[in-house]
Amino acid sequence: MDKSRYRRSPSKGHSLSTAPVFAIIDDDEALRQALAELLEVSGYDCRTFADADGFLSAYAPGRFICLVTDLNLPGKSGLVLQQHMRCMDPGLPVIIISANPDALTRSRCLASGAVAYLIKPIRDQVLLRHLAAALGRC
Repeated sequence: MDKSRYRRSPSKGHSLSTAPVFAIIDDDEALRQALAELLEVSGYDCRTFADADGFLSAYAPGRFICLVTDLNLPGKSGLVLQQHMRCMDPGLPVIIISANPDALTRSRCLASGAVAYLIKPIRDQVLLRHLAAALGRC
C-alpha cells in the first residue's frame, strides 16, 4: 500500500512540495500498517514495503529520508539491505527493528552503520525519537 502523500508548502502558497518520506519494511502486514499509522499521526509521510526488493524497486537517491527495516525479511535480510544501502546511499539513516534481543546481532547491525537497533515490541516514543534524530541528520 502506497502511503506517500504530498503536502502544501506553507511558505510557497499553492505549490506542492514533497515532504520527507520515511520507508518502512516489514513482512508483517499488521506491524507495517501500525508503524505507518504512527508516523502519519505524528505528521510524517511514509511508504511501506513487505520486502527489501520492493523497497529497492521504489528507491531513488533522495527519495527517502530514513529507512526503518525489520531484520528478518524474506529474501534479503534487513542487515544485508542496510549494508547495500550503505554503498548506494551512505547518508541514509537506517533503523533496524527485530524481535531478536541478541547483543551480537545488535552489535553487527550497529557496526554496519545502522543508527539504531530497536527490539519489538517497539515503544512509540522510542521510535519517534530516533526518527526525529534521523531528520536532524539531513
